[in-house]
Amino acid sequence: MSDTVSSRTGMADPSDTPAAALTDHVAGVTLERPSSPAWIAGTLVAALIAAVFLGALAYLFAVGVGIWGINIPVAWGFAITNYVWWIGIAMAGTFISAALLLAGQGWRSSVSRFAETMTVIALGLAGLFPIMHLGRPWFAYWLLPYPNIMSLWPQWRSALVWDFVAIASYVGVSLMVWYIGLLPDLASLRDRARRRRAAVFYGLLALGWRGEAHHWQRLESATRLLAGFAVPLVFMVHSMVALDFSEGLPPGWHTTLFPPFFVAGALFSGFALVLVMAVVLRPIYGLGRWITDAHVDLLARTLLAASLVMAYSYGLEIFSAHYTGNPDELAMLSDRMTGFYAPAYWATLLLNAVLPQLFWWPRLRTRRGVLLLVGGGVVLGMWIERFMLVVTSLYHGYLPSADGRFYPTLWDWVHLLGSLGVFALLFLLFVRLLPLLPMFEIRRRMHEERPS
Repeated sequence: MSDTVSSRTGMADPSDTPAAALTDHVAGVTLERPSSPAWIAGTLVAALIAAVFLGALAYLFAVGVGIWGINIPVAWGFAITNYVWWIGIAMAGTFISAALLLAGQGWRSSVSRFAETMTVIALGLAGLFPIMHLGRPWFAYWLLPYPNIMSLWPQWRSALVWDFVAIASYVGVSLMVWYIGLLPDLASLRDRARRRRAAVFYGLLALGWRGEAHHWQRLESATRLLAGFAVPLVFMVHSMVALDFSEGLPPGWHTTLFPPFFVAGALFSGFALVLVMAVVLRPIYGLGRWITDAHVDLLARTLLAASLVMAYSYGLEIFSAHYTGNPDELAMLSDRMTGFYAPAYWATLLLNAVLPQLFWWPRLRTRRGVLLLVGGGVVLGMWIERFMLVVTSLYHGYLPSADGRFYPTLWDWVHLLGSLGVFALLFLLFVRLLPLLPMFEIRRRMHEERPS
């Protein structure tokens, strides 16, 4: 890279070999490395699943939610389970980008880019499911407080409106954090692109970034401001999702434990997926120099700490039911342990509370197979937990006529697996078109850590 290019992009002098190697490698993955057969095959499969999802979505809007297994008394099923799960997955990126930035944790820069991307995609998918769950989804715009001649306004006591406001705020802040952080790296790709189309594409996305002093000053100010706003916002959003449940009267939901419990669960599932992504991407794209065993070890330790919080929450739920002596809560607890959906309860404990304890052994925190097993197990376990919370609190009513088990239909599974396909497709496109790592942040960290 020439001195002129270095001054325009804000990158270090090419004599800085480790930093230059980073830029060469990460930019090369996007600009020069040909698409591998595995990437092409994965993208085609993900695109096919996404197309099926869009078709199923159209069929759902045409026919209605009766194609799902929901009914009275279980009026919430996979859709709300998926919503809570996806929005929990989204938390890790915001936490890594905002909270760890404000805490001065430099190691976050090695995983922040794909964690932020994961957040943006997961939030978009999460926002779809409440709309899908509406009986008349084409009236979803009624949630907006827009002026109208009928003077109709959203019902502010409705949890659906709370969710809309929370998700809209969350999506807006997450998009700004993600895109602003991309600007210096997009400029670097623009200046390195050999083909005119690529240079124009990245030049338009870079919004005229030239790496001038006032550019860096504004980037730093915007990043700090958004981080300070995002930290309380992320706790507010997941507390709001928890209030959707705790404001209800069914046993198992009506508890003040839910807001901190949901925040901890969201952090738990999000960090688990970040860990899985780091372990998978590192060998494929040769990122071992910048996503080191130390970074993976820190992610595993965070997952272990979050697992202990979740185990404490599960134990506190049992303790509270027995301490209060509430017969309805005791009956719900007994049903979760021994009833029809008992396998979901015990799978939740095994995957979320027991399996992560493997990370007490330092050697296992860097074993690829163990990391994938525990991380993938937690992601699955948190979905099972959301399903268990939703269904087991609803399928037993107080009248014989209000009892009814939930059996998912084919369309329930299509919408769940289809959303996974959309996530995979968008993430694979990100891997191919945008830099995997925040080059300017890692180079700055290298400069700060260089011995004087």
